[in-house]
Amino acid sequence: MPVISMFYGVVVLMYYFDNKQHKSPHIHVQYADEEAIVSIPDGSILGGTLPPAKLRLVLAWIEIHKEELLANWRLATEGQQVFKIDPLK
Repeated sequence: MPVISMFYGVVVLMYYFDNKQHKSPHIHVQYADEEAIVSIPDGSILGGTLPPAKLRLVLAWIEIHKEELLANWRLATEGQQVFKIDPLK
């Protein structure tokens, strides 16, 4: 489960071959003891929870890096190496 970015205590991961349960492109986000699965195209929560302030940061980051995230998604679903994405600054 490669970490693709980290910012403000938030860790963003993308798993290989992770398109079975949640078929849409998504990321896994961890913050403290919480974890959520967030859709890349629309920012909806597919599972889990995050504090509202951290979720807003993640959604802003997704909007900025949507093309890179979708490119990583394609790589990950094919089992290929994903690349790091700049953190939110």
